Amino acid sequence: MRLQPADPLSATFAALADPTRRAILARLADGETSVSKLAEPFAMSLPAVSKHLKVLERAGLITRSRDAQMRPCKIDPVALKGVDDWLEEYRQLWEQRLDRLEDYLKTLQAAGPQAPAPAKRKRSRERKREPRK
Repeated sequence: MRLQPADPLSATFAALADPTRRAILARLADGETSVSKLAEPFAMSLPAVSKHLKVLERAGLITRSRDAQMRPCKIDPVALKGVDDWLEEYRQLWEQRLDRLEDYLKTLQAAGPQAPAPAKRKRSRERKREPRK
């Protein structure tokens, strides 16, 4: 029995960690399709693809319905919204940092060329090694 991640975001990232599952999601971005159509480009059995689909379904990334004998799959963007929200915090953080860096570089450029400061030399710490016995 496998342990499920404690929170939905962890389950989403765990599902997205596999390149096959990311490829399946990319195919589903084009629209709803059957399991057999999803399995076509992969060199694996239909049951193996179904296992990947179960992981994606448990993470809330896809939904599967029943249409007679067919079980079409479609992407569910709600789980991806959680990832986007989480990433947005970091996107804003890095944009602010890069904006500050840009302002600093403009300040340096506006100051014009100056004589470069002498480079500081690092002192190497010499450790005395005791002879081995």
